[in-house]
Amino acid sequence: MTPDELHLQLRNLRQEDYPQLKALMDRVYPDIGGAWGEHTITRLIKEFEEGQLCLEDNGRIVGVALTVRVKYGRFSNPHTYDDLMDARENILNDRKGDALYGLDVLIDPDYRGYRLGRRLYDARKELCRQLNLKAILAGGRIVNFHKYADELTPGQYIEQVHRREIYDPILTFQLANDFTVKRLLGKYLPEDKRSVGFATLLEWDNFLYEPSDSVISSRSRNVRVGAVQWQMREIESVDEMLKQVEYFVDAISSYQSDFAVFPEFFNAPLMGLTDQSQQKDAIRFLAGFTDQFKRHMSQLAVSYNVNIITGSMPINEDDTIYNVSYLCRRDGTIEEQRKIHVTPHEKRDWVIEGGDKVQVFDTDAGRIGILICYDVEFPELGRLMAAEGLEILFVPFWTDTRNAYLRVRHCAQARAVENECYVVLCGSVGNLPQVESLDVQYAQSAVFSPSDFAFPHDATTAEATPNTEQLIFSDLNLDELRYLHHEGSVTNLKDRRTDLYEVTRKWGLDFTDPEQK
Repeated sequence: MTPDELHLQLRNLRQEDYPQLKALMDRVYPDIGGAWGEHTITRLIKEFEEGQLCLEDNGRIVGVALTVRVKYGRFSNPHTYDDLMDARENILNDRKGDALYGLDVLIDPDYRGYRLGRRLYDARKELCRQLNLKAILAGGRIVNFHKYADELTPGQYIEQVHRREIYDPILTFQLANDFTVKRLLGKYLPEDKRSVGFATLLEWDNFLYEPSDSVISSRSRNVRVGAVQWQMREIESVDEMLKQVEYFVDAISSYQSDFAVFPEFFNAPLMGLTDQSQQKDAIRFLAGFTDQFKRHMSQLAVSYNVNIITGSMPINEDDTIYNVSYLCRRDGTIEEQRKIHVTPHEKRDWVIEGGDKVQVFDTDAGRIGILICYDVEFPELGRLMAAEGLEILFVPFWTDTRNAYLRVRHCAQARAVENECYVVLCGSVGNLPQVESLDVQYAQSAVFSPSDFAFPHDATTAEATPNTEQLIFSDLNLDELRYLHHEGSVTNLKDRRTDLYEVTRKWGLDFTDPEQK
């Protein structure tokens, strides 16, 4: 048969298909009893029609996948094939089960080589996702084990199949379809002489599974972010700047955004209200307004129903200046992230000190992190966040020249690729000669994604016009990240060689304890 003669259709199995199904099962399973009885198949279709799949070619059934719903807690533990049926050979389908159990996948021998088994497996996975079930379980025969039973244990046989040193037509195929071996099942199907009665308990994890929640408490997987490419302008008072902040929060909120983002040191024009002959004193003057801005922006977050990343501002703590960004959640709670790596300018002219930890924050729109400008140029920080489930990384920045901006941009894009997350880059523009250190600005705010088929071809979901005040918006699908983590063209996080290297944090460790040094 040539491929151009095929006319394949995927559909649900019907009761009138039984004669074809029987002939196919008798042909494929002569060693374990052939086909199920008609009453068994009839009841299976009646109980769980959507789980019974077949591939038809010009009216001929050439592939079948039979499936039931089960309780994960029961069938992810040791069991036998007989546990799936009653005394009358009725297969037991649990309508309230939270997992699928794969009974059989069989392909007409005349149609092997067309990857029809993979097509049925993919359809079964999609059903698992649609029903929001935890996993697909299956008892997998190891049909070539009888050839090695005198020299290998079942565990050794499975390990060698996994390493592709031995080929097993069933287990090799299941491993290639993202199933993992959970355990060995003894006396699973005693009449299966080829497997010597053994089987593997296989599992495919539905990484999109969400436990049942109320509509109000469940988290949206589609997130909209709005970033302010902020124009540095001369101002006359704090109130004037706070009104400008509210204007942008209002605008971003009107587009039903989940996050509003401001740049690093966006309120630095306030330093124009004081003597700047000593930059160290000017930054302390600016720090005097930080608590007011934090409280005001927190109120705006609640009033406008949007989570706000406050850019960054200086704080004075015990006469030490830090550069801090706040997460003002729309439920009224506030978190902070201090800049870890301060630039030579910040050290020299403003005497700013670096913070001592990074963290990932839970929000109602994903797990997020904040790295202020220079921090994104240090990949260790992003990797630590990724290990804690980072989904969106916000990078408020402030750069004066294009080459400085490109350092931040290229590193931000690298963080998106290597940590399989979204990165939101937000900066300020314009020139303010009357304020020391604000005389030149360069920015092009942007939102970056990982680089794979589900994302834009250039891994950029939104981008501002350089050096122009404006808002940019981007819709981020967090489920696409979960697909990427498990089924991407490459899976950076999963493929890390943690047997060779790892990134560890030192905060929280007691260095008086020799074991923690």
